[in-house]
Amino acid sequence: MNSTFDPLVGHVLDDRYEIVAKIARGGMATVYRARDLRLSRAVAVKVMRSDLGEDDEFAAKFDREARSAAVLSHPSVVSVFDQGSSQGQPYIVMEFIDGETLRRVISREAPLDPERALEMFEPVAAALAAAHEAGVVHRDIKPENVMITSRGQVKVADFGLARQEGSPQMTATGVLVGTASYLPPELVTHARPNGRSDVYSAGVVLFEMLTGRKPHTGENNYQIAYRHVNVDIEKPSERLSEIGHNADWQIPDYVDTLVLACVARDPRARIPDGRELLTAVRRVRHELARTGGSDNPALAAAILPASPPEDDTEIVHPRTAERPRPTASPSSAQTAVVNRGGWSSSAAGVAAGAAVGAAGGTFAAGEAAAASVGAPANGAWAASGGSAPRQNGSASRPGTWTHSGGGSASATRVSSPVSPRPPSNNGPRSQRTPVFPNLHISHDPVHRRRRAIIIIVMVLLLTTLSGGGSWWWMEGRFTTVPSMADLNETKAREAAAANDLEVTTTEEYSETVERGLVISTDPEAGERLLRGRTVAVVMSRGPERYPMPEVVGSSREDAEAAIEQANMTVGEVTGQWSETVPADEVMSASQEPGTQLKPGTEIAMTVSKGPEPITIPDFTGDRADKAQEELEKLGFKVTVEEENDDEVKADRVIRQSPSSGTGRRGDTITITKSLGPVLVTIPNVRLKSTDAATKMLEDLGLEVEVKRESNFPIPLDIASGTDPREGTEVPVGSKVTLFVA
Repeated sequence: MNSTFDPLVGHVLDDRYEIVAKIARGGMATVYRARDLRLSRAVAVKVMRSDLGEDDEFAAKFDREARSAAVLSHPSVVSVFDQGSSQGQPYIVMEFIDGETLRRVISREAPLDPERALEMFEPVAAALAAAHEAGVVHRDIKPENVMITSRGQVKVADFGLARQEGSPQMTATGVLVGTASYLPPELVTHARPNGRSDVYSAGVVLFEMLTGRKPHTGENNYQIAYRHVNVDIEKPSERLSEIGHNADWQIPDYVDTLVLACVARDPRARIPDGRELLTAVRRVRHELARTGGSDNPALAAAILPASPPEDDTEIVHPRTAERPRPTASPSSAQTAVVNRGGWSSSAAGVAAGAAVGAAGGTFAAGEAAAASVGAPANGAWAASGGSAPRQNGSASRPGTWTHSGGGSASATRVSSPVSPRPPSNNGPRSQRTPVFPNLHISHDPVHRRRRAIIIIVMVLLLTTLSGGGSWWWMEGRFTTVPSMADLNETKAREAAAANDLEVTTTEEYSETVERGLVISTDPEAGERLLRGRTVAVVMSRGPERYPMPEVVGSSREDAEAAIEQANMTVGEVTGQWSETVPADEVMSASQEPGTQLKPGTEIAMTVSKGPEPITIPDFTGDRADKAQEELEKLGFKVTVEEENDDEVKADRVIRQSPSSGTGRRGDTITITKSLGPVLVTIPNVRLKSTDAATKMLEDLGLEVEVKRESNFPIPLDIASGTDPREGTEVPVGSKVTLFVA
């Protein structure tokens, strides 16, 4: 993280801890890398945010983290060295971990094979064992809080939510404490954290290491917490099968069982603490090393904790064969009214015996009871012909109802005289059967009541059938499309089957939905649909990615075709001069071959323009050595030729080839160096005749001028010398004076 503008960087806390750089920032504090000036070592300093310094609850959490971690001394726990306050901001000095978090390892490598996963998980279990033995519950076990040093050592960090087991809650009711994806179900509902809570979170971490997926997902933390409370976590091997992971290893049954023993929703069915978890992990690792990953049902059964005891249930005694009968009494009834605090009685005239139950009590009636109405919840009712037990210092009257349990109720017992049987028709009958036989309809009250009941039942039955048919036609034949978002295919089919729907699936790529989970449905969730109809479910294939093709060394045309064929686009193409790569050949690309890229990713390339052209300067007339030096600096090879020239001075360039245009490094340029004009030596012409001397000089290409210089009266035509003198070298064509006498 960039620490350029952090005001604490460069400061020294309490004249001892020099803040070097910011490492991370959280909701409660910022972590810095610092140097302990007293002990000359690197440390990590967690400083509470300045805006939380006056909040007593956050200050207490901050103080508790230091104290909780300080009581632990274990190689798998990040050590706490010191605690203090600087300018009103509390801080904690901890061991500096040079490495990465388990989250990065999971993101980069998961799913991990069981051997690797358990090798990294065992130190986590050891840290929890040490914490639980010291009475400390971490409460926030997650991959972000598991550090892996550069040497491969695993350490558990961040005891910011830790507390002594049994200490009072400091978080308001209804607020989720910890990270929802790793939150034990009992902490969502009502329970206090304990060792089993940490074991649950650790089990979720192990599940994620083995599968690369979190067991429960949702749109927000409360949906995830709801699934932790209501949905069992499946076996890691089943999750791998659902996401279609193929590997040369498999998860044995006892590793599956170890995870399930950690993540049981019922805490009593869970591994109780870190010490037991560490023991189970070591047994599993030993078995893995011994068998190489074969199933072992016996070990799997041994890992599971004992079944939790069932809740105590009140035993209801069966009805005895001999039950007391109520005695006959006048057509008046006694009513016993039951309240939570005691009993009271009143008399009331009723037409028939009845018992009415309120919100509490279960009714049981003898032969004298005519009916019971109501939905009891607690306690038990019993009828007796004798006296009831005393309540509030008074005895119930004979033949009344007695109550045991909570709630309030009223009970009425009625004794009615038996109606006389109607007289039988025993008179003589006609031998002819009448068309309409005489129907003897009894007017006995009991019979009338029975007939009324039958009529009411028939009316209710017809009404029910009619209403049921209407309901079926209007509502019953329809169902609702369930929400299947973020479910795997198996769970989506189960949800559809529960709503009497069929499922057809297609697959699409998705940047936001994990592979193997539902993206959308057609119709959408909540819409009405006839039962038995089909819902089209779109499953995620995960992010759409394509491998980057190998383009370096190909021609530009072939590289562009390969990029477009790989569902990517050609980005900026830059030309670059190269003395070694032929023109139009790709020298580099912006992505490495094989990298998984999104479709449409722009790929930038650098294409060779061949050797760089160099402008050839013209050095004609310049000194030859200077011309050669300059041309060689430009990268040319220089060939020097020499020849005489009457007009160009010696050591000068007579001509250059080529003398203009452009060339490439390594091209050859020829320069012709002047040796100056051709020289001849003036011969000795003394005592030769004028004509002979003149011829000798002219044969050498010299221009001869005869000059007579003698006082002798008669010309002798004899050469006496030359100017320049004999033996002198002069250029061809030079003018020579011939002296004659």
